[in-house]
Amino acid sequence: MANNPTSKFLKLRCNKCKNEQIVFGKTATTVKCLVCGEVLAEPSGGKTKVVARSLEVLE
Repeated sequence: MANNPTSKFLKLRCNKCKNEQIVFGKTATTVKCLVCGEVLAEPSGGKTKVVARSLEVLE
């Protein structure tokens, strides 16, 4: 019996510059936009606290 991962990747869009970026669903550090440096996601113990606009969840 295979174990399925419990976390996923998220596609986020920066609120400031509209850049799309893929981040891990359980980040351990603050994730910033690679283009403008705006904060996209922050760690919150388990799941990621999304600050940017979430576009989709990638399996």
